[in-house]
Amino acid sequence: MPDGFLDAPTSIATGAVAAAAVAVSLRRARHELDDKTAPLTGLVAAFVFAVQMLNFPVGAGTSGHLLGGALAAILVGPWTAILCMTVVLLVQGLFFADGGITALGTNITLMGVVTVVVGWALFRLTLRLLPRRPASAAPAAFVAALVSVPVAALCFVGLYAVGGTADISFKAVFAAMVGWHVLIGLGEAVITALTVGSVIAVRPDLVHGARSLLAARELTVREPRPLAAKGDRSA
Repeated sequence: MPDGFLDAPTSIATGAVAAAAVAVSLRRARHELDDKTAPLTGLVAAFVFAVQMLNFPVGAGTSGHLLGGALAAILVGPWTAILCMTVVLLVQGLFFADGGITALGTNITLMGVVTVVVGWALFRLTLRLLPRRPASAAPAAFVAALVSVPVAALCFVGLYAVGGTADISFKAVFAAMVGWHVLIGLGEAVITALTVGSVIAVRPDLVHGARSLLAARELTVREPRPLAAKGDRSA
């Protein structure tokens, strides 16, 4: 979101929400990071940065792009994902003029917090309804990404209804944001499901959201048959 869409009180409020979320994430992320997830966190941030740089107009003076919050939460955990998304949005806003500086708190709240929280919650909920096996992570990721994107757009519409300052009607903003982001969510759901499914197939231990599935899976261990004892041969 560019500058000038929300008034100062609304921008300050979303900035406070973003700052609080980042502060909590800095403390909680240490429980998610280990020798395996730390390198993956950098790759996730780079991937999210790349897909978010591909912008296209959706009307009402705004643009749309893939968000990646659900994917980040599933791969590296929700607290680490919030930090990843925050770093991506900071770099985009400060160095690439992608998103307004005064709107940075709003963008972090919507794309870095809402998508992660909603995506992670739906992922965990969907897993409870599916068979307890690693293969269930991909369809659960599809649902998480599909819903998280339009929910973030709907939250933006709510913020615009409270503190919008642009000379654009509420109906136009609602139609442009929610309508287009339903389609964006569908594309992101496909990409998220394929990515999670691919990682699960190769290294399921790298997917933070699948750790409970791996722990619940019963591994069949075949004990080697003991060798028959050889009797002593008398001379």
